[in-house]
Amino acid sequence: MIIALAFVGLVILGLPIGFALGAAGVIGLYQIGGDNFVALGPGKMFNGLNIFPFLAMPFFILAGEIMNHTGITSRLVMLAQVLVGHFRGGLAHTNMLASVFFAGLTGSATADAAAFGKTLVPSMVERGYRRDYACAVTAAGSIIGPTIPPSGLMVVYGSLMGVSIGGLFAAGLLPGLIICAVCMAVIAIGARANNLPQSEERARLPQIWATFKESLLALFMPIIILGGILGGIVTPTEAASIAVGYALFIGTFVYRKINMDDMVKMLIRTARVTGVIFVIIAFASIVGWYLSFNQIPQMVANSILGISDNRYVVIALIIGLLLLIGMVMDITAILIILAPVLVPLTAAIGLEPIHAGIIFVLALNISLMTPPVGACLFVLSSVTGEPLERITAKLWPFLLAEVAVLFVFAFFEDLALLMPRMLGFA
Repeated sequence: MIIALAFVGLVILGLPIGFALGAAGVIGLYQIGGDNFVALGPGKMFNGLNIFPFLAMPFFILAGEIMNHTGITSRLVMLAQVLVGHFRGGLAHTNMLASVFFAGLTGSATADAAAFGKTLVPSMVERGYRRDYACAVTAAGSIIGPTIPPSGLMVVYGSLMGVSIGGLFAAGLLPGLIICAVCMAVIAIGARANNLPQSEERARLPQIWATFKESLLALFMPIIILGGILGGIVTPTEAASIAVGYALFIGTFVYRKINMDDMVKMLIRTARVTGVIFVIIAFASIVGWYLSFNQIPQMVANSILGISDNRYVVIALIIGLLLLIGMVMDITAILIILAPVLVPLTAAIGLEPIHAGIIFVLALNISLMTPPVGACLFVLSSVTGEPLERITAKLWPFLLAEVAVLFVFAFFEDLALLMPRMLGFA
């Protein structure tokens, strides 16, 4: 109890979540065994980071930085626009489809939100869309990024819980595509109510082909990453490093938009993002060890099973807990702390490890767009200047639709494991 109070109190006082976790973890260690146990802290932090697949994260982040810098975003947006721009609310549909294309480059919801907040949201406003609606569409599409691989959250989950990262990547493909389709349906259904602009002229086949050729080099990136991992040719870490090499080659020798000064800036941004994530992982490892030492996972599992041992009730309780905590806490920290607590519970009700993993990832991704602390909402609000509460008001239809998709994949194991089974991961 004291560790929870310490953590909440420090966060309220404004201490960053990573350091609040570290301080709470040290208090927990001292509570268990005094100074001798506090001395275990550095070792637990090192062990929490000393996991080889974690190397994939900075490589994926750097590859995304390079591809963004070379103007790949605009090419992918143009491809999406010629494919779906002729529908009513064409730019909203374009925003959603572009999120699918962009997912294979960054795997980051906040990166997608920032990129589209700077580019697509102003374009939508110029074409007659309300800014709050444009931001809501962008927020809803941004979670496709970390759902369709590569996904940093999947790398963390797979590394911590000993689950195949390739299997998780395979399991993320179908939910990501269905989230895109469902959100596009929400756009179409609400087109008149939101007074979306009328459809543009349908692009002709030569224009589609020309735009596709311009985007081909960008589309090769996810093919390299996913093809290598899902085909069993390379590990996620190796695929990430290959992606960096490919992005560097394209940016330097094809588009000729990268010089040494640009490279230094991209490396600095990558180091900052990676540093924030790794600080959270390191300090959360202490808290995770404290929970395990005190057998908190077993206590939580027994408590929930005491409420009901019905598979679907337990899954709903887990999803509700993840969505609720995700509203007020960083999702990487939630994953590191709660996965060891809740995964034994999923095993007790017979969930396949990859199925349990995709439930965790989907739920936490959705929490990125839930108030009051949804990271994507804050990014869009800061980039566009639109008040958070106005974005949230327009976001609810998309949020409810994505939660419905989450429950479908949580309750229907055959659907969730369709791709992993096809590719031999489950």
